[in-house]
Amino acid sequence: MISPVRLLLILGAGLLAFGWLKRETLPAPVELLPEVRTEPRQRLHKDTPFSVRAGEVDYRIEPVADYDITGLVVSRHDSDTFWDRFHSRYNDHLNIADLCLVWGANASDGAYEHMAFWNGQWTCNFRYGGAAPIGPEHIRALSNNHLLTERSDIAERIRGLRVGDQVRLRGQLAVYKHNVGLNYERGTSLSRDDTGNGACETLFVSQLDLLRPAPAWPRWLQWLGAALLAIGLVAWYKAPFAARDE
Repeated sequence: MISPVRLLLILGAGLLAFGWLKRETLPAPVELLPEVRTEPRQRLHKDTPFSVRAGEVDYRIEPVADYDITGLVVSRHDSDTFWDRFHSRYNDHLNIADLCLVWGANASDGAYEHMAFWNGQWTCNFRYGGAAPIGPEHIRALSNNHLLTERSDIAERIRGLRVGDQVRLRGQLAVYKHNVGLNYERGTSLSRDDTGNGACETLFVSQLDLLRPAPAWPRWLQWLGAALLAIGLVAWYKAPFAARDE
């Protein structure tokens, strides 16, 4: 017979592991806001270049279009993660994170539920496993967004976003560059129909709105599992040696 302490430990560990495995659960199509089913809005507008400073590096920003996108976060990459070597090597402290977003056709018919998404250091990748084929309207309704900001408050909010969040991002698609250590320059896509190298949107963010957060139940399971595991460990530690071996 399993002792109550051992049961607590097993249950806590199980809930913690299950919640962690499901931490990137996406909301169902019925949970998506109407705005996520719309297309991004872009207006070509070459504004005056300006300079910003981040990480002791001065960057020149050359805006080329105003941009407004609402989408579902399906994958993300933080530029300061330990295995990212390129951003630090190229003194790129302005690109806080990459968000892979889906919208439009993918949100309207739920095609994203049959896709697996993952980010590299520069890219968003997907694999489709649904029975019905997807068309060009689905492939174009997905983008990797390089998010730029020198503002600590916006950077903190970007880092706080999770897979499953529904967000609205506004700002300027831009080219950015610096000459600290090397001449570094990254551009931006101006089309939703391109793929491959250069197809990412590079967005200097002026406003970020979390419209609806990701499903919370995986985090609740992790917290509950951690609490039960902690209680079980304390009970096991206080129990007599004979009781531990039962």
